Amino acid sequence: MEAPHSSPAAEMAPGTPTDLPEAVTVTITVDSPGQMQDLGRRLARVLAPGDLVMLTGELGAGKTTLTRGLGEGLGVRGAVTSPTFVIARVHPSLVDGPALVHVDAYRLGGGLDEMEDLDLDVSLPDSVVVVEWGDGKVEELSEDRLRVLIDRATGATDDERREVTLVGIGARWAKLREDLA
Repeated sequence: MEAPHSSPAAEMAPGTPTDLPEAVTVTITVDSPGQMQDLGRRLARVLAPGDLVMLTGELGAGKTTLTRGLGEGLGVRGAVTSPTFVIARVHPSLVDGPALVHVDAYRLGGGLDEMEDLDLDVSLPDSVVVVEWGDGKVEELSEDRLRVLIDRATGATDDERREVTLVGIGARWAKLREDLA
């Protein structure tokens, strides 16, 4: 019997578009942490300075593992680890690409006002900004953004399979499906 999967997609912030004409949705199944990291490396090939990536998934879903792959694919300095206690980490590029700004908004209660001290709006034009737990907090940073929803089995299970749903919002992501092919 298959373990039940949680559904971050069902828990999206109100007003989050997923079925609008300008939203492109791609769903990918990964079977291991290694595949999640590989997905991050693949996704890094389509990212550019100014991109906002919002990660949603419960604890242990693979948000930081995906971000580690993004960091490898972008060629940034430093080990990508969860920024839970420091809130944000900046990983400069080693290959003349964009820096990776990795934010964990889990402990931040308010919206963009509370995150203002992080100066994400200043970092965004020159960096790829990845925000874990950013729903309802950072949407105002960019009309174009990529939401990554990670569903995993819940309960007592060793099932490592994840359903990763990429929702490209805005014109920037119109060719997401083709770019990942």
